[in-house]
Amino acid sequence: MTESQTKLNLFCTVLTYPAPSGNYRGESEENRTVLQKIIKQGQKYAVISPESMRNALRETLILLNQPNNRTRIHDEDQLAVEFKEYPNSEKYADDFLFGYMVAQTNDVKAMRKLNLPPKRDSIFRCNLAVALSPYKYDAVFHQSPLNAKTKNNEKTYWKNASTSALLHREVTHTAFQYPFALSQRDCLEKPEWVRALLQAIAQLNGVAGGHARAYYEFAPRSVVARLTPKLVAGYKTYGFEEDGSFPEVDGSDPKLYRLGKRDDKDCDLPGDEFWIGGEIVRQMEEQELSRLTDAGVHLFKNPEQLFDAIADQFLGGAKSVSAA
Repeated sequence: MTESQTKLNLFCTVLTYPAPSGNYRGESEENRTVLQKIIKQGQKYAVISPESMRNALRETLILLNQPNNRTRIHDEDQLAVEFKEYPNSEKYADDFLFGYMVAQTNDVKAMRKLNLPPKRDSIFRCNLAVALSPYKYDAVFHQSPLNAKTKNNEKTYWKNASTSALLHREVTHTAFQYPFALSQRDCLEKPEWVRALLQAIAQLNGVAGGHARAYYEFAPRSVVARLTPKLVAGYKTYGFEEDGSFPEVDGSDPKLYRLGKRDDKDCDLPGDEFWIGGEIVRQMEEQELSRLTDAGVHLFKNPEQLFDAIADQFLGGAKSVSAA
């Protein structure tokens, strides 16, 4: 790659399919399990943390046979992980992609003796996933039964509570959207790991709270991405509307549409820097497809194909990966 080709930045907004969601559970109020929410335009919208998505990406990268240092432990009495050794971004994909921080003085000294930095920023920058549909105070109830003591189990009897309980759980039916960003300068040291990350995003699942009882796919329904030397996305990174449209780039609202040919003096955003894929393309009219193609926009009906193609442009010849 030339010097000019190593200054690109990838900005991307991913939209999921809509489904009933109670998968990210925050604090509990008595027997009521509460969704985490933010206020937007005077209404409450469910959110999912970047940490939840990053954890799911770690698990997916493991399935894609990438070297990992951190693994979730499920048999402790609190949230716990296991590191195989001190963090090492040269050896492990998760340390390279997501960063780390070692705070204990003795461990910091030990890492420095090994010529390992005690902290590293994440090269994968991701913001909150925000629901497209507002929370409407929906809830479901289910009964947690009493574990009764009987003659059959009296020698091995156990219980969590002295009575049965009615559990109250907030739910919402919605799609989510979230933006992420990557800098080419950060990625070219380990392009094969970054390619694996993009493949993991293309088939992301397991972004779930509630001890992962919920099933809510986070694989892309639609994708809008920009590959540019600019340092900012330049478009609305939470730009998907509730109907799945993205008015700035798909022509659904001519007053907001911004893409055009690079040599057009009225061009607001150069179309050849944009990559659009998924349902948003499959539902486009032929006239809009023709306009975007003429502007140089890269169009894909399949989001996985989009991520493969953008990885080729962003990373060069790094090889693809396969699942375990």
